[in-house]
Amino acid sequence: MKIAYLDTVGGIAGDMTMAAFVDAGLPLEELSAELAKLGMGGFELAGRHVLRNSIRAVQIDVVVNDQPRYHRHLKDILAIIDRSTLSAGVKERASAVFGVIAGAEAKVHGSTPEKVHFHEVGAVDSIVDIVGAAICLEKAGVDRVYSSPVKLGGGGTVGTQHGVMPVPAPATAEILRGYPTVLTDVPHELTTPTGAAIVKAFSLGTLSSETLSVEAVGYGAGTKEFPELPNLLRVLLADMPGDAGREEILLVETNIDDMNPQVYPYLIERLLAAGAHDAYLVPVVMKKGRPGVLVSAMVPPGALEAVSALLYAETTTIGLRILTAGRRKLLRRHIVVDTSFGPVRAKAVLREGRETVAPEFEECRRIALERGIPLHIVMQRLRDELAGPG
Repeated sequence: MKIAYLDTVGGIAGDMTMAAFVDAGLPLEELSAELAKLGMGGFELAGRHVLRNSIRAVQIDVVVNDQPRYHRHLKDILAIIDRSTLSAGVKERASAVFGVIAGAEAKVHGSTPEKVHFHEVGAVDSIVDIVGAAICLEKAGVDRVYSSPVKLGGGGTVGTQHGVMPVPAPATAEILRGYPTVLTDVPHELTTPTGAAIVKAFSLGTLSSETLSVEAVGYGAGTKEFPELPNLLRVLLADMPGDAGREEILLVETNIDDMNPQVYPYLIERLLAAGAHDAYLVPVVMKKGRPGVLVSAMVPPGALEAVSALLYAETTTIGLRILTAGRRKLLRRHIVVDTSFGPVRAKAVLREGRETVAPEFEECRRIALERGIPLHIVMQRLRDELAGPG
């Protein structure tokens, strides 16, 4: 199983992703030729070698000829991708990234994915970054993507067309909700919304204690230099032997019999936001016959401290059980599909050699509220459309 491991040494951005794959062996000319299939024109890739903390890396700039900066909607960008002569796999991967960004921007700005104006992300250079990352994965023959916990800057600000924003940018923070992150004291934007969306759309999570046979290593440089750390994204292209769907997780549990039950829905929401893969409640009978609740959270190792601190802060527990468990999961990816309701984010799961597609529940909920249609009807119609003929 060929994997790409995105090591966010100094964060991640779209141009850093392309540069890392080029440094790992993808010819820049081949990447440029594939990007020409977008049919947009007016840009070129300029690559060069640079040093970041004495580490040689590739830096790629997307040089855009004088063009107006369009404020595109999601449907406009998906149309550009769909009209292109890129492969079906690249189209699906790139569309998935834009779907992730649209969902986050809608949440941040109180809008919907269809109505969100893509400012920076809708510009030519950002479209090239995202499509280029999808091309890199296909050209490298990558089956699965994993990453380190994503490095974020903190304490600074970044200028956007929406105005000055805190670091990490609100869209970046929203995209990475539930994904392991590391908040640093670097007062600069280490991970951009584009970089965050690449991780969220492609990565199956983080790795721990996995046996890898590394075939190639590439370093992609960001444009700035930071004294605190090298501004690099490192990509490892490797073979993962054995069951690549297996990973180690931690099961964090506690029994509670003295807490207001109104708190539990809020607690579950916070646990998921803190990085838990899943969180759930089980009614139990405790000592002295007291009714209680077993709170359980399935946690990647990198999120253990955050989840533990949250449980101590938000519940009445005075102790936690932490068990190591194995987890196996099917290959899945996030995509955006065109439906009678417009573009909809969905999850594609590979099961016994056949890929099945199901709409995300939050998308169904959004459509039902926007259009005044019963939720069960929206869910059934989307299931029928995504199932295809027969």
